[in-house]
Amino acid sequence: MTRVSFPDGFLWGAATAAYQVEGSPLADGAGPSIWQRFCHDPRLMAAPGHSGDVACDHYNRMEEDVALMKRLGLQAYRFSVAWGRILPEGTGRVNEAGLAFYERLVDTLLANGIEPICTLFHWDLPAALDDRGGWLNRDIADWFVEYARVLFERLDGRVKKWVTLNEPWVVSDGGYLHGALAPGHKNMFEAPIASHNMMRAHGAAVKLYREIGAHEIGLVVNIEPKYPASDSAEDQAATVRADAYMNRQYLDPAMLGRYPDEMREIFGVAWPDFPADDLALIRQKLDFVGINYYTRNVVTDGDGFLLRTAPVKQDATYTETGWEVYPRGLTDLLLWFKDRYGDLPLYITENGAAFYDPPQAEDGAVHDPLRVSYLKKHWAAVSDAIAAGVDVRGYMLWSLFDNLEWSLGYTKRFGMVHVNFATQERTPKDSAKLYTQVIATNGAVLND
Repeated sequence: MTRVSFPDGFLWGAATAAYQVEGSPLADGAGPSIWQRFCHDPRLMAAPGHSGDVACDHYNRMEEDVALMKRLGLQAYRFSVAWGRILPEGTGRVNEAGLAFYERLVDTLLANGIEPICTLFHWDLPAALDDRGGWLNRDIADWFVEYARVLFERLDGRVKKWVTLNEPWVVSDGGYLHGALAPGHKNMFEAPIASHNMMRAHGAAVKLYREIGAHEIGLVVNIEPKYPASDSAEDQAATVRADAYMNRQYLDPAMLGRYPDEMREIFGVAWPDFPADDLALIRQKLDFVGINYYTRNVVTDGDGFLLRTAPVKQDATYTETGWEVYPRGLTDLLLWFKDRYGDLPLYITENGAAFYDPPQAEDGAVHDPLRVSYLKKHWAAVSDAIAAGVDVRGYMLWSLFDNLEWSLGYTKRFGMVHVNFATQERTPKDSAKLYTQVIATNGAVLND
């Protein structure tokens, strides 16, 4: 077995998102988001009655949560800002009370030796902007820059690693194409426009940061390797389409200044001709890219909607969300990134799994052996990629807490810390206890 090894200075942390953990979404003058609307519409939620109204109550328990992070040994905490807490109408008036919460969070993290990594947009678009078209309105790039400027001017320096967008593919595919996520649209013509405007907003925010910021900024994408189910020409072509749609649709314009040729084949008449100036704006110099990895996809040619592909179920362990456990895919993905885009620094900004966690034992412990196994194998996969020359700088476990799993509500638990949602009691699971040892030894404990 290959020894697991990580470079000196490797950054170990955990990640959350504002609407999933904070609760109190309208507190202190905040404006509502599209996710608050979505959760309170029983026609849309897969888990009706679940919402982020309380979540993990992190908004009120922030100091004790940071103390827990310190006890766990976290070196970094990747969080997101709720846009509507800062600008309740999405633009215009700044809500100082909302901004003050994130200032306190950042200052508390720093006081405890934990590096803040700030994501500007993790899906919770202000409802007021959705009323103006949301990601379908070209003006949203300017709205996003206005929002980003407020945070850059207030927090840059204390925050030294910024992320523009988290997983634009999920927002477009779930929110505008299939309707499974906020804002709940189902329109093939809208999805490319939403994706493009997100990438324009990303590019505009990076451009602004180059003018007024002094540290690092990047983009976070969820990508997964696509493998053909057979050697047939049809399966090979389907795999190329799936890869273009999920992986290259966002990375190619950000890194290469162009969209994959396959996008027009995939969307047909719904794929617009985008101006060259837009692509020049999107292609900005990045300091890093964050990769969120959960699973792979084995693809066969099919008659499915849009992609004309179909996933092939494998003889493997699957998580509670129906995702195959395939650690090798993370190594393959990191090597693919290096081969296609070069030696840009990478962070694993999300990686984790939802498994059934048994009730607390008599001694109060929460045993999660499947998650422990999952994490060990994926840490080894990251180590293998580093050994092969990929510049991976850090790993953020998803997630710090059991939390609101978006439209699935509280039915899926991703946390390394168990949350009793009736009492808000936090209990580190076995996976958290292992992670503490991994951080303390920079991964060496995995070789014991």
